[in-house]
Amino acid sequence: MNRFAIKAGLGACVLGASVLIPAQVSAEPAATATGTELSGMTVFLDPGHQGSSEGHDLAQQVNDGRGNTKDCQTSGMTSLGGVPEHTINWNVSQLVKSSLESLGAKVVLSRQDDTGWGGCVDERARAASESNADLAVSIHADSTAQGEDASKHGFHMIIPSLPIPDEKADAAQSGGGLEASTMMRDAYKSDGFVPANYAGVNDGLQTRADVAGPALTQVPLVFVEMGNGSNKEDSAQLESTDGQLKHAITITTGVVTYLLTGSEAAPAEELAAAPAATTTTPEASEDSASSTTTTTPKATTPKAAPKSTAPDSAQFSELMEMLAPLLEVEGLDGLEDLVNDKNLGLVSDLASTLMAVITGAGGN
Repeated sequence: MNRFAIKAGLGACVLGASVLIPAQVSAEPAATATGTELSGMTVFLDPGHQGSSEGHDLAQQVNDGRGNTKDCQTSGMTSLGGVPEHTINWNVSQLVKSSLESLGAKVVLSRQDDTGWGGCVDERARAASESNADLAVSIHADSTAQGEDASKHGFHMIIPSLPIPDEKADAAQSGGGLEASTMMRDAYKSDGFVPANYAGVNDGLQTRADVAGPALTQVPLVFVEMGNGSNKEDSAQLESTDGQLKHAITITTGVVTYLLTGSEAAPAEELAAAPAATTTTPEASEDSASSTTTTTPKATTPKAAPKSTAPDSAQFSELMEMLAPLLEVEGLDGLEDLVNDKNLGLVSDLASTLMAVITGAGGN
């Protein structure tokens, strides 16, 4: 099976232009993205927590996937600047969703807005399983104190203690889930993020048996903790537009790296022959965490930890510098205004420049 080397260049992609450049591992020249690289693939995105829990009991006990129960949901942390975690998670997930759809993927969301209820943890896990996604990604930010905690900082991926009682969940998380989590960790490190230095995190990975999502999800899952909202530097990045964009680029890089280079990735010839996927938003009944649609989860088998294929930090820094002027256009202060008829030309120019950088860089 041909493998792809994923290069940096997702910045303009999350702004609405498809500029992910997959290049053959050999010396073959890099190819311009066509918008169909992820056709036929599904990604389930879970922006952690919710805007409101009105009418719902957060302390309601639900299945934790290990024979016990836990609280239905939590309210999530609030950053030092007063931004609720659910909004940070939502903003980042919308950028990731946009970039994946621009590459042809179908994206299913656990919640449809940042104002209402988002579902209990077991409902979200069930929705992920029923989506039959090639990969599920749960997007969160951490907190270690009510106020500032200067000593603890960094990102990490939560991986479940193995084995998991449910055989399908165990196969998914010991196989594709572990591989994808490792690739996401590598993407974060390559993009200059520092692994967390607390709570037993080992090189960006934290093994836990008390998080229900991974133990209940029957498709490969990556559980991302983007940073510590109690840390001044982490919090500032989580709150800012450019910081959220940087997290979105990195998460998208990790997702695409797994989908195109993971042990279960489709051969290049299959990807080339795949029909273009619709990029319309799925109907609410299909995306809802309370959906009753049932499908058979894709089989997974345990895989060895992969080598990193993420872009290096020098490339990423260069791309972020190039993105800076775009973020200042028209006094940008909201993620929803990143692309409009006034700056679309700038996005196009940026995409062309990014492609020149990538194609000139060669393969890994």
